[in-house]
Amino acid sequence: MGRTDCRTEELTEKTLFSKTVFEGKVFDCLVNDVELSDGSISFREIVRHTGGACILPVDSDLNCYLVRQFRSGADQVLLEVPAGKIEEGEDPKACAAREIAEETGYEAGNIISLGHIFATPAYCSEKIHLYIGTDLHYVGSSPDSGEFLGVEKIPLTDLVAMCDDGRICDSKTTVLIYKAARRFIG
Repeated sequence: MGRTDCRTEELTEKTLFSKTVFEGKVFDCLVNDVELSDGSISFREIVRHTGGACILPVDSDLNCYLVRQFRSGADQVLLEVPAGKIEEGEDPKACAAREIAEETGYEAGNIISLGHIFATPAYCSEKIHLYIGTDLHYVGSSPDSGEFLGVEKIPLTDLVAMCDDGRICDSKTTVLIYKAARRFIG
């Protein structure tokens, strides 16, 4: 039986054995045998991901540039901040700089870190680094092969309302918009 009065040091699980059951281009899937804090054995199914970075481009008038794209996992078109997978050995900030240019056509003269999140930590290792890009300069977009996007310019205050009423439902985008609003709007 579980407990709800555990101290932090009692919460850590020890991985006894890990088996990769799927290796993909974007992520791998593992099944881990783990020892729980009470000594019992259980298992965890984990999606192993190298991580991602996203960036909210904000111009001097507090307009932001987001992308619409079809997302297979959600089976719908979503409005999102530019984002991408961190390549092996790539710095997260460099990933954010690459993604803003590829997806929106803007380069940011200033990139500010707002920390990171784990969107689904119960079963996925993906750490998503959050950035704001300011001092924008248009250089022309160059999306990846097979990537089809619609770029939209939307005031930050409107984006907050869109998060509030559910029109924006992507977790990384919602968190980044709320963090940016606290910084720029108060």
